[in-house]
Amino acid sequence: MMSILKERGFIKDVAGDKDALSSLMTEKRIGAYVGIDPTAPSLHVGHLLPLMTLFWMYLNGFHAVTLLGGATAKIGDPTGRTTAREQKHSDIHKTNMISMHLQLKKLWVNVESLGIKYGYKRDWAWKRALLNNNAWINKLTVMDWVKVLGSGTRVGTMLNRDSVKTRLESGDGMSFSELCYPLLQAWDWWHMYNTIGVQVQIGGSDQFGNICAGMDAVNYIRKTYHDPNIRQEKEEPLMAPYGFTTPLLTTSSGAKFGKSAGNAIWLDPEMLSSFDLYQFFMRSSDSDVERYLKLFTFLPLEHIELVMQSHIQDPSKRVAQHLLAYEFVELAHGASAAKNAEIQHKQMFSQGTGTIHLSALKEGVSQEQEGEPAAKDGINSKNPQESYMSPSLNPKAPAVSSQNAPSKHTVLPRSLVFGQAFPKILHAAGLASSKGEGHRLVMNQGAYVASDPSQAGRMGDALTWLPIKNFDPELAKHFILEGNLLVLRVGKWNIRMCRIIDDEEFEAQGLSCPGWEEFKMTQAQAKAAKQKVKEAAA
Repeated sequence: MMSILKERGFIKDVAGDKDALSSLMTEKRIGAYVGIDPTAPSLHVGHLLPLMTLFWMYLNGFHAVTLLGGATAKIGDPTGRTTAREQKHSDIHKTNMISMHLQLKKLWVNVESLGIKYGYKRDWAWKRALLNNNAWINKLTVMDWVKVLGSGTRVGTMLNRDSVKTRLESGDGMSFSELCYPLLQAWDWWHMYNTIGVQVQIGGSDQFGNICAGMDAVNYIRKTYHDPNIRQEKEEPLMAPYGFTTPLLTTSSGAKFGKSAGNAIWLDPEMLSSFDLYQFFMRSSDSDVERYLKLFTFLPLEHIELVMQSHIQDPSKRVAQHLLAYEFVELAHGASAAKNAEIQHKQMFSQGTGTIHLSALKEGVSQEQEGEPAAKDGINSKNPQESYMSPSLNPKAPAVSSQNAPSKHTVLPRSLVFGQAFPKILHAAGLASSKGEGHRLVMNQGAYVASDPSQAGRMGDALTWLPIKNFDPELAKHFILEGNLLVLRVGKWNIRMCRIIDDEEFEAQGLSCPGWEEFKMTQAQAKAAKQKVKEAAA
């Protein structure tokens, strides 16, 4: 396995003995993980190098874990930063976490499809998991943390880390929570090591220090743990933890990709359309394209070599760039999106880069509009029914899959949520074509709501859903997260994250949604009738 990763350019630094790790991966189907903190609403291209490494391990029979840092994101990794992160409101943190959770789920679906496309057959060894560290860190007490890990942590070692020294020398300083971030990340690794056998952590090039700290912590805890059934007093080579990093993603000119670099290439189609993503990789330089084909596709190396030979014969045709763009969009957005982006590109530039076809341009504008934020997307448009996709109870409705699911973000006025039964809310959110269909969804328990932490079926930040079972108009308010967020689902992929704002703000922003005009008219009529009664009484 290590030889495959090296050949494709995934390995930069290894924490531990390289030969021992290679031998371990040959003898044992170990577990490996990549952790991502949801500090933004989407993954970007920079996230994909560690993830691609994990995907390759998965297709070759290793247990692969993607870990979403719902808890650690509240602190933020201080690595590579000269100032503390700006604290975000809890509803933004929750929305980011849900968005990224859904994106990772869809990404795994695309990976499996691509694996099958390139001859990897599903068998018993294909094992993966999408976890959230809220599940255990939120239950972790300070005393347990200090007792198990604290005694093996040296303050001098923590202060000597480059990220800490940089912050102390810059004059900005570092908070205690940031100083403890590597220890929380180390606890993640220990928890997964102890419960599901994860022995390898994979991260970006900036994560080497955190990975080393985590490896030291796992080694310390496994040798000193108070439970003799867990403690490993003797050195067991096949149980040792290891880690490695992937190279920093740059162009041949040295330009970085990523949120902190200010040029993140987002993977969420609502933030960057499939067509724009395709165009981005079409602009890859000849000196970069071969490396990107090795890093971001599942194409066999011999296939890439043949493509590059063809490309060198006539670089103007950009054969390699076309293949890279198609494969990347297929990975990020799915096969249908890749095909549409390819067709769009050919239509726009079929007569050279100076000629753009009007029909293709209209399609591109349409795609971009579908990918805009909630304030401008289909559900909150002036004609909200135009972009509606009916739920699964409608036999004539197209099936909603991970590839064609509509926008997951919307904004609702407070009056259409508070004091309203769920059928009306489902209609307003665009999950039901009418209030009657919303009623049938609830009757058939075909609609779900993410539960508030106070509920028995608490959300746990891992998207556990409760079926909506009754029509009580006071029920919805008990599921409002962070004061202004309601998360609903119909089917497997049709999800709405509904941000709730005051009616006045909703109107001021020029927004609309199904049922809103009818609601305003009813309110106006009720107000007029009340005024007439008042005048008559006078």
